[in-house]
Amino acid sequence: MIRSGEMTERQKAILFAVIEQYAEIAVPVGSVMLAKLFNVSSATVRAEMARLEELGLLTTLHTSSGRVPTDAGYRLYVNALADGSTRQDEEDFSRATHALTSRVEGQGRADTAIQQAAETLAELTGNLGLATIDGRLYMAGLGTLFAQPEFVAAERTQAVARLLDNIEPWLREAEPNEPVNIYIGQENPIGRSSEASLIISRFRSPFSDKTYIGVLGPTRQSYSRVIYLVQAAGKTLEQQFF
Repeated sequence: MIRSGEMTERQKAILFAVIEQYAEIAVPVGSVMLAKLFNVSSATVRAEMARLEELGLLTTLHTSSGRVPTDAGYRLYVNALADGSTRQDEEDFSRATHALTSRVEGQGRADTAIQQAAETLAELTGNLGLATIDGRLYMAGLGTLFAQPEFVAAERTQAVARLLDNIEPWLREAEPNEPVNIYIGQENPIGRSSEASLIISRFRSPFSDKTYIGVLGPTRQSYSRVIYLVQAAGKTLEQQFF
């Protein structure tokens, strides 16, 4: 695995910028856009992006001159989120948390509250919202997930469908135990060919101490926001129940 210490600070900043830009525009990121952002020449950016490609953190799609992140690039970025070295949008996080809380609070039934949280996650992230409720899997936003450009091709859709078919039994068997569990692309223990990321949080509910809520989406997404929202959903539900 590539470590951030193997890159210069500028290379790391360029990698993170590519990841964040690609999440927004869904097309490969070119040197001209980044040159303006970093106030350097396009040639300088191209050289740095070439080095990041050598390290396996960026790649080129087809004949495009732009780059996109690899699973390894995303993993390095997500690890940086954990140590606080990437920027956070506190105002956006506050609005999103309020949306989650307002949808969950006051629900008389635990299953309804969990469904509302999963549906809110789907709406806020554009991903598939999912949760386990009393031993079954609840999903919201399937149409939104398959509207993402990554899943237009039939083989990608089929790969995601196979992943969804196996999530519930896998959760029961594996019982992921971290506050937030993040599986990026090939890291997925199931559906490795789906090019999807699974982000789930474990929380206590009236049904079980091992209830899960989270999202499934393309590897291209705003990880800082999505990870925060998934964790906030789990915490909000626990506060509602206990």
